[in-house]
Amino acid sequence: MSERLRVAIASYPNVAPEFRDDETLLEQLRSRGVDAAISSWDDASFPWNEMSLIVARSVWDYAMRYDEFMRWLDGLSVPVENDPGLIRWNSDKRYLDDLLEEGLPVVPTTFLPPGASAPSFDHEVVIKPTISAGGRRTGRFGPSSVAAAEALLAEISEAGLTAMVQPYLPNVERAGETAVVMIDGEVSHVLRKGAILAADEVAPVRADDYLGVAERMYDPELVLAGEATDEELDLAERILGEVRRRFDVTPLYARVDMLRGDGGEPLLLELEAVEPNLYFPQAPEAAELLADAIVHRARRASTRRTSASRRT
Repeated sequence: MSERLRVAIASYPNVAPEFRDDETLLEQLRSRGVDAAISSWDDASFPWNEMSLIVARSVWDYAMRYDEFMRWLDGLSVPVENDPGLIRWNSDKRYLDDLLEEGLPVVPTTFLPPGASAPSFDHEVVIKPTISAGGRRTGRFGPSSVAAAEALLAEISEAGLTAMVQPYLPNVERAGETAVVMIDGEVSHVLRKGAILAADEVAPVRADDYLGVAERMYDPELVLAGEATDEELDLAERILGEVRRRFDVTPLYARVDMLRGDGGEPLLLELEAVEPNLYFPQAPEAAELLADAIVHRARRASTRRTSASRRT
């Protein structure tokens, strides 16, 4: 009789009701006979290393506890999805430079390490830390709000973080962001995300939110089902192809977020391979696809572990 699969979904303890995709995934896994559970990634009492597979999903406080999260990841002795090397690389947005070096179309980005002087600019820019999520410490500034931009840069620097500065692309106000969700290397669904940032301010956050997520992220109309052009789908495939080349893995899940440049061309804004919201309510079939992919990978991992134990 084959070993029963045990899968842990690594999460964060205070996920808001609006973002509880993990519970949908848990139901799908259990309906497939998997012994599945959700646990906060920092729960030392949870038997992580007794699992067939660990799936890092809504680990949304990792950016606030970065070193601790990486130590947890390094201490795991069972397979993790996504691949830990990919998670580490993707968790710091300086990976955009790596993709740019490979000739991929990326929103132009300047990186400012702690203590670096603020750049001058005569156009609208977006500023945020390279290690962040949910619109935290993120703002949009024009030439008339340089003082506010410098204040945000100083705050990021004082926190010991690297800041990133990107041009604000006005096409986002008309077309929004396109997000192509990939599951097990294939396109699952496409999302259309509205503009988050208002001019000349740091994005307001919900006062009682420990994560400091931008208030706009809670808008139920912010992210809707969408469509992608052939150009956008091609860019998503190219980005995933570079991940495969770099890490020799196909991500279990990834969300490729892109904007339109001034000439209408798609540009990568972010590759989300650590803890992206996949928005199951906008694409209910995606939870089934992800559950099937997890079962396949968990079974493969369990078979490899059984074979290795027999050899020893």
